[in-house]
Amino acid sequence: MYDVLNSQSVLDVLRPVEDPELRKSLVELNMIRNVKIDGGKVSFTLVLTTPACPLREFIVEDCKKAIQKLPGVTDISVEVTAETPQQKDLPDRTGINGVKNIIAVSSGKGGVGKSTIAVNIAVALAQTGAKVGLLDADIYGPNDPTMLGLADADISVRSSETGDILEPAFNHGVKLVSMGFLIDRDQPVIWRGPMLNGVIRQFLYQVEWGELDYLIVDMPPGTGDAQLTLTQAVPMAGAVIVTTPQNVALLDSRKGLRMFEQMNVTVLGIVENMSYFIPPDQSDKQYDIFGSGGGSKTAAELEVPLLGCVPLEISTRIGGDTGTPIVVADPDSASAKALKAIAQSIAAKVSVAALT
Repeated sequence: MYDVLNSQSVLDVLRPVEDPELRKSLVELNMIRNVKIDGGKVSFTLVLTTPACPLREFIVEDCKKAIQKLPGVTDISVEVTAETPQQKDLPDRTGINGVKNIIAVSSGKGGVGKSTIAVNIAVALAQTGAKVGLLDADIYGPNDPTMLGLADADISVRSSETGDILEPAFNHGVKLVSMGFLIDRDQPVIWRGPMLNGVIRQFLYQVEWGELDYLIVDMPPGTGDAQLTLTQAVPMAGAVIVTTPQNVALLDSRKGLRMFEQMNVTVLGIVENMSYFIPPDQSDKQYDIFGSGGGSKTAAELEVPLLGCVPLEISTRIGGDTGTPIVVADPDSASAKALKAIAQSIAAKVSVAALT
């Protein structure tokens, strides 16, 4: 079919190759760039929509198979990079300069491990090369500094024409802002809604976030002031609902999910945490301490994806207590693998939403 090896013939044979998530041609999406021919050597740049693309190897392989159909090809070199798309703006909500996608991690009730999920998702995305920030919006119980190894960090404040600007702390590839940096360790936050609204807006708009592919917002449990402030202030790429398998948690998670839907925020899916227990001395066994199948059943009933199930492992708790998240401390553990897959799935869904 093709009797000439040149840049145009390479683009022609790549035109039928599609992004598996977007179901559109890589060429039409401008994901194939810098095609060069040197004798029988073909090189080009593949620009993915997220550094966390879970299907990058399959896409590269599909491209190579297509190009091998051309005559005279002796070698194929693919440089893989990524450009995360910007979430669509909304007329009644103000985005954050430099921040492409804002993702809420929320739960209907406390104690389901929401902060553990949020911190590990943020770090897992950063490990792929993405620029990531973490906003600890749990003003009354700010635990993210401890879990990210920043409990003793200081954040600086500089003056500007628009007011004070906070410099986020940084560890494990993630920028962090939290109420935990602004109060003493044992000091309670005894505030009514308007004050909470004010500090969350300050964390959104008066922080030197810089350029971010993803800003993960660790929400407090429930459906109160913090959720309303966030959903009404900024355009959001979506929300992730964290639950555990037992009925009490699932009932509350349904309320949280419906709240985001009523606020016209896309629910990216459900994460079932503490899905089962793996004994540290018997890694081949698992026990359904909190029941089983609740997350998948709820996801099916509410017609949202089940992003993944994270087991209950002692090492995950240790990682949170010591400030070294499990995706860093033990990347080959069952929990870390599940969390990395969840982060990749979230990134893929965000890209699809931004480009469709």
